[in-house]
Amino acid sequence: MSGIETVAGVETRRWGTLPDSQDVQLFVLRAPNGLTVTLGEYGARLLRVQMPDRDGVPGDVLLGHPELAVYLEQEDALYFGATVGRVANRTARGRFELGGQQYQLALNNPPNHLHGGPGGFHAVRWEGTALDESDGLRGVAFRYHSPDGEEGYPGAVDVTARYTLGDDGWLSLDCWATTDTPTPLNLTNHAYWNLANGGAGSVLDHTLLLPADRFLAVDDNAIPTAITEVQGTPFDFRAGKPLGQDMDADDAQLRGAGGYDHHFVLLNGGECLKQVAVLADPASGRRMEVWTTENGVQLYSSNFLGGSVGGWNGARYEQHSALCLETQQAPDAVNQPELDCLGTVSIIVQPSQPYHTQTQWRFSVLDQ
Repeated sequence: MSGIETVAGVETRRWGTLPDSQDVQLFVLRAPNGLTVTLGEYGARLLRVQMPDRDGVPGDVLLGHPELAVYLEQEDALYFGATVGRVANRTARGRFELGGQQYQLALNNPPNHLHGGPGGFHAVRWEGTALDESDGLRGVAFRYHSPDGEEGYPGAVDVTARYTLGDDGWLSLDCWATTDTPTPLNLTNHAYWNLANGGAGSVLDHTLLLPADRFLAVDDNAIPTAITEVQGTPFDFRAGKPLGQDMDADDAQLRGAGGYDHHFVLLNGGECLKQVAVLADPASGRRMEVWTTENGVQLYSSNFLGGSVGGWNGARYEQHSALCLETQQAPDAVNQPELDCLGTVSIIVQPSQPYHTQTQWRFSVLDQ
């Protein structure tokens, strides 16, 4: 990674080359409080987030990889930090009906379709541009044109994923999209967080608060079957607790998923930002709040990481070495109207109704 340029306060450098000979760039954003964010054009993804601990010592808090080749060659690394779409999470049997027509998508998570398919938004180059300093924003806008029929979805879609980093240490992701034909859209970011040491150890001691009264119980194929109260279950994070506190409970949902991999239903607060999670590491003192316009968040406790992927500073990413908090609409909402109604808008986007979602990560340090 050489040839560093600085444009509009954003460091830009060449990251690598795709098999079709396209050059891929990465971008580095720095905030005055010591927060540093690295972004890449492949997958419009978060590559690295570094922040100081309570003693002022900087460290990684996001799982990721220095080399582009890892994302291209290792299937288990493809979603790390990526912008995921067209439809995040699982679609049952990869099928849906829209406008009287049946659509069949790739079954890349048999027997289901997952995260937009093998050639989804995570697996393409987006065109990244540093924001104009006159806008008063420090950030990068990534743009991608998804043609009609890509990965089996109807309609041509133009999408922008814009990351901005404020002086206060708030990292924001706004996604906008327009379509020429009704089509399902459910975008998210698939960041893997570990506030202690960037994935070199477990996150089971991290404390997590999720103000959700309900979650979606799933079948053996991780497709939602029921909207379920968290009261009296291992899924109750309303008062905050260590992530691993109840993970070994005798619970069919946890056994089936190997941990948490479930969608939590949040209060419908309209299209305004609302706090949906607070994650903290008592050891390092690092703390992260998640705010979003979405009314759901998928909690995933990295149940299927197995040490095969090496990251920053040679870290080996083992099972439960991170957790994901994927703000999104409900899985399989395109096939289950009762789940589609949980959101502020339908998962089906119309040409006359542009799509927008926002998620914000607010980083701080716990009091001594």
